[in-house]
Amino acid sequence: MGLENVKKIAEADFPTRWGAFRILGFEGKRTAGKKGCQPCKTEGLVALVMGDVHAAPPLVRIHSQCLTGDVFGSLRCDCRLQLELALKKISAEGAGILLYEQQEGRGIGLMAKLRAYELQDHGRDTVEANEELGYAADCRGYEMPAAVLKLLNVDAIRLMTNNPDKVNAMEAAGIKVVERVSAEVPSQKTFAAYVRTKQKKMGHIADRPEDLRPA
Repeated sequence: MGLENVKKIAEADFPTRWGAFRILGFEGKRTAGKKGCQPCKTEGLVALVMGDVHAAPPLVRIHSQCLTGDVFGSLRCDCRLQLELALKKISAEGAGILLYEQQEGRGIGLMAKLRAYELQDHGRDTVEANEELGYAADCRGYEMPAAVLKLLNVDAIRLMTNNPDKVNAMEAAGIKVVERVSAEVPSQKTFAAYVRTKQKKMGHIADRPEDLRPA
C-alpha cells in the first residue's frame, strides 16, 4: 500500500466530555491499495491531541471509524466502548493522541459493511462476510497514522491496541512502540462472537483469556 503528500489541513480547539483537546485534520493521497480492497484516492484522518506529547512517549490510540458503533451506539461491536476507554485514559494521564482513521468496516466502506451485517445475520462471522463480498478480511492500512505521528514529531509511543498488526505497522514505519496498552473492554453477549473472531482469525490479543471461551 502507498501513501504520499500527507499534510495538515486544519487545527482548532476541541472541548469534550473528557477534557480539552486540539483537533487536527490531515489528508494524504493513496497511490496503491491492499489486494482484495478498493483504495480511495484521498485518505483522511482526524487527530485529537491533549497535553504535552513530547515529554515522554504518549498514549496513542489508532481508532478506525465506526459510524454504527461510535455514533449510533451499536452493540454488534466493541468500537464505541474502546473509543471512550481511550479518551478516558488519555484524559486521566493528561496527555495523549487519538488518531481517528476514515476506514469504516475494516476499510470496506459503510454500505459494504451493512451488506456484511446482513450476511452475519445469516450465520457468517465478520471475516467470512467480508470475504464473501469479495474483500480481504481486513482492508485497513496504517501508513496514515504513522505519517501523522511523524508530522507531530512523535517517534515513540505507548500504543493502546489489541491488534498486533498496528504494533507491527508502527514499528515498520519507524515509530517505536515502547509499550502495548490493552484496549480490551468488558465483553457483552451481543459482540462476544465478534471479539472471538478477531482473536481466533485475526490474531488479536486476548488480555482476558475467558474471552476465548465458546459462547
